[in-house]
Amino acid sequence: MKGILGRKVGMTEVFTTDGKLIPVTVISVEPNVVTQIKTTEKDGYNAIQLGAFDKKEKASSKPEMGHAKKANTSPKRFVKEIRGIDTNSYTLGQVIEADVFQSGDTVDVTGTSKGKGFQGVIKRWNQSRGPETHGSTYHRRVGSLGTMRPMRVLKGKKLPGHMGNEQITIQNLVIVDVDLENKYILVSGNVPGAKNSFVFVREAIKGSKGNGPIELVSYEEGAENTEVVEAEVPAEEVVENNAVVEETETAEEEAAVETEETETPSEEEEVQE
Repeated sequence: MKGILGRKVGMTEVFTTDGKLIPVTVISVEPNVVTQIKTTEKDGYNAIQLGAFDKKEKASSKPEMGHAKKANTSPKRFVKEIRGIDTNSYTLGQVIEADVFQSGDTVDVTGTSKGKGFQGVIKRWNQSRGPETHGSTYHRRVGSLGTMRPMRVLKGKKLPGHMGNEQITIQNLVIVDVDLENKYILVSGNVPGAKNSFVFVREAIKGSKGNGPIELVSYEEGAENTEVVEAEVPAEEVVENNAVVEETETAEEEAAVETEETETPSEEEEVQE
């Protein structure tokens, strides 16, 4: 199991070399630091703790500063554990970057959904409303809250309440591109959360689909897939086309001269008048 912490930037779209359009989410990935290693002997389970995005010391508590000092790093804003991992392949203070994943890998992305505030049952649970006219006094209310017996609201009844702001995981997304220089990852589809919110990208728990690397169209100068090759026209066709154009022009000129001769009266007709 491998994973990395990042920040959702927004969404865009990219094209593959075979002409397919893929909507992607851009995830900014700063270098992650292993801030703690947990073992079965000491903590009861194997896991590593990752930290990302520096936090000012004046905004950090002394325990946070002491915890980060053990890993020889600064306090982090986003800290997350990854369980079910071989801790022997990691060291305290190790830096993990975006190249932990490759194009074509299948991942699960976890984030916090957007908060909607206090909402009613129609928006929160997609229930149907009542009639709007004919004297109806039931429009967007909850409805029946329980039966005659046991004279109480049964557990699990869908009621109005706080909507959103929950931890949600989207499974089986595909890594489209990994840019180590610009520190970002492109993930197919959408991921939960608002812009600039923290997300956790990890290896898919249901296994990889075996996708191969995805080749994207590059718009950099000198790229092979962006070169425009002009079609070469044989010299014979060019000569023939020019000849046809010249013939049409001469024909049009002769027709114009004939029309002028017919329109202008002759000298004998003018004298008779």
